[in-house]
Amino acid sequence: MLEVKNIKQHLAAYQEAFQKRNFDASKVLPEVLQLDEQRRNMQTELDQILAESNQLSKEIGMLFKNGEQQKANILKEKTAGIKLKTKQISTEMDAVNKTLVELLFSIPNVPHSSVPAGNSEDDNETIFGEGEIPKLDKKALPHWELAQKYDLIDFELGNKITGAGFPVYKGKGARLQRALITYFLDKNTQAGYTEYQVPHLVNAASGFGTGQLPDKEGQMYHVTEDDLYLIPTAEVPVTNIFRDDLLTEDQLPIKCTGYTPCFRREAGSYGAHVRGLNRLHQFDKVEIVSLVKPEDSYQVLDDMVAHVKEILRELKLPYRILRLCGGDLGFTSALTYDFEIFSTAQERWLEISSVSNFETFQANRLKIRYKTKDKKKHLVHTLNGSALALPRVLAGILENYQTPEGIKIPEVLVPYTGFDIIN
Repeated sequence: MLEVKNIKQHLAAYQEAFQKRNFDASKVLPEVLQLDEQRRNMQTELDQILAESNQLSKEIGMLFKNGEQQKANILKEKTAGIKLKTKQISTEMDAVNKTLVELLFSIPNVPHSSVPAGNSEDDNETIFGEGEIPKLDKKALPHWELAQKYDLIDFELGNKITGAGFPVYKGKGARLQRALITYFLDKNTQAGYTEYQVPHLVNAASGFGTGQLPDKEGQMYHVTEDDLYLIPTAEVPVTNIFRDDLLTEDQLPIKCTGYTPCFRREAGSYGAHVRGLNRLHQFDKVEIVSLVKPEDSYQVLDDMVAHVKEILRELKLPYRILRLCGGDLGFTSALTYDFEIFSTAQERWLEISSVSNFETFQANRLKIRYKTKDKKKHLVHTLNGSALALPRVLAGILENYQTPEGIKIPEVLVPYTGFDIIN
């Protein structure tokens, strides 16, 4: 959620920046300022009336003390009218404040100056690429056929138990999945991230705090009887650990990591681009989250990007990095870098990580602040990234490491799997 004071200070710049998102802010931002001004005027009036009421209470007390009950009773009648006026203003101010907050919740984050303009993923900017795309045998198979051939993943069994998009991992497929989770967590903790195990369901306040609600309500599984939501990413519970906290400056930066299953009600579609592990309703992901001082956040963003690069280098998977354009940028993000690996058997790029800086957008919703040595309070900047999402990494390994003899295991994973080939 944007800060009203920043909208007031940077109104023209914000309106121009929102053009990158194709978001018309020409009416909504002035309306925010108008509602805020109205709320402030009401608060001033209320404060004045309350001050008058307090003064009258003191006078009434003195009159009763001096035995002047008649005068005291006249003033008491006056205070009754003041209380009625106070209640009326408070009710009107609550309504204005509710409208203001709902309006602020509908406004996305302001894109960073480096975000390119654009309408869709076709306009994203490729900024880096690394790794050689392997040349596979003409009989090379896509990962869903490899999974069946080597009995690694059973998509039909998952469909039987739950439905489409809920695969069952078996044998060496399950062990490879577990190896990747442990490897990712080890890499993250070695880089200074503290590991957390968090709940897989969150309340509505947590969803609003990180911006999934109300923007992505239709994509989340909702346990209506308990009003809880299955998490779409570990970012939600991990970041909410610090909701409403006032941190000290020396506690920053805070670096967290966690593994969770993720649940998403993706829109249904058909074709090879969503087959197998390409798009799921339940999948595993290891997340990294950072809370930092505002002046440090873009250096930390670069550090997080470099960290994901190192993991992909060790896995020896060909990858590229995209800077998302305004039209493809997430609602809460100021700047996002997407990582994609090349699926050789499918001959297409698969997204496997997003690393984003939200600046104060989430922190303002979550009320995560820190106090400087001079006792001033500021909102932190929050960042998060996938390190990494498992399904498409697993798909990339199966497809890129396939040989006539079987599927080789990336050297860095062998200590975790206990085997070096699937055959």
